[in-house]
Amino acid sequence: MATVNGIRMHYRRAGDGPPVVLLHGWPQTWFCWRNVIESLAKRHTVIAPDLRGYGRTDKPLGGYDKRTMAGDVSELVSGLGFDRVAVAGHDRGGRVAHRWALDRPDQVERLAVLDIIPTREMWKRLDADVGRGYWHWLFHLQPDLPERLAGQDVAGYLGYFFERWTYRRDVFTSEVVDEYVRAFSAPGALRAGFDDYRASFPDDAEHDDADAEAGHRLTMPVLAMWGSAGLLGSLPSADIWRGYADHLTAAEISECGHFLPEEQPDVVAGQLRDFFAAAES
Repeated sequence: MATVNGIRMHYRRAGDGPPVVLLHGWPQTWFCWRNVIESLAKRHTVIAPDLRGYGRTDKPLGGYDKRTMAGDVSELVSGLGFDRVAVAGHDRGGRVAHRWALDRPDQVERLAVLDIIPTREMWKRLDADVGRGYWHWLFHLQPDLPERLAGQDVAGYLGYFFERWTYRRDVFTSEVVDEYVRAFSAPGALRAGFDDYRASFPDDAEHDDADAEAGHRLTMPVLAMWGSAGLLGSLPSADIWRGYADHLTAAEISECGHFLPEEQPDVVAGQLRDFFAAAES
C-alpha cells in the first residue's frame, strides 16, 4: 500500500530492472495482469496497481477524471523512486495511461494501449454499430441507476461482459470471475467503477478536446494492440491512433476478444517485452 494524492493505493510489485507499469480496466483489478507479470518481471520491475476506486485501493467520492487518476499513478511511481517508466494500459487503464502520457511526457518513456481508441474518438464514432458494442458507456453515465440495477446481481452483471466480450471464454473460470465479483461487491466499488465512466463526459472529453485543439500529440513510441474478435477489429484502429501518436506500432491479436491480458497472455507478454526492450537497445 502507498498513500498518493490523498488516497491509499494498493499495488503489486515484481522483478527487477527498468520499470514497467500495468494499468487494468473495468470490470477488473490488477489481477487481470497475473499471467503477464511473471514474464515481464524477468527483465523489468513490474508495478501493477489497483486504480482509484478499484480493488483494494480507496474509493473516494471524486477524482475519477483521467487527469487525477493518472496523477495517482504518477505519484506512486515517483514515490517508489522511478523518474521514467514504460506504461501499458488495458481498457479504462489505457485511457488513464493515454492521459498520463499527454500530461507528463517526460515521465512516460513508452506507451502501450490495449483494446481502446482515444476517448474523444469513441464519442465521435458513436453510431449504431459502435453503440451496440459500447451501450454500457451511456448506461454507466447515468446517476444512481447502474448501482441500483447491477447491485442486485453483481455476478450476473459482470458475467455478461466476461461472456460477451471474449473469444476464449474458457479463461474466465468460476475462480477468476469470483475474484472480480468479490472486488466489485465491496462497499463503494460499483459506484466508483461507474464514476470512472461518468468522468468521461464532460470532464475527460474537455481535457481531450483541449489537447487536440492545441495540437498536443503522443511523442513517445506507442504500441496499440486489439483483439481480432472484438469491436476494434472492425474499426480502423491503427489509422485512428496515427492521428494521435507520432511513432506507432500496431498489432492485432488473433483469436482474442476484449480481455487481451487474460485471453492471450503469452502473446501480449511477448509483444510488450519486445516493445519495452527496444528502449534498451
